Amino acid sequence: MTFEQNKTAEKMTSVKAAWDKAPSGPKKDAALKHYQAAEKAHTAKNDAETNKELDAASEKLS
Repeated sequence: MTFEQNKTAEKMTSVKAAWDKAPSGPKKDAALKHYQAAEKAHTAKNDAETNKELDAASEKLS
């Protein structure tokens, strides 16, 4: 795993933890859609898209 891939994996873990702690509601639902898109991009080894979706998910949770 390269440094960039490791960093992305850590970011996914962090965003998932924030999502888990968030209260139910429209923000959490919107963040889930972005997190799922990030998972799909991560599976396709597209780090740029993964990070973009993780940033969007974080933004929705804040």
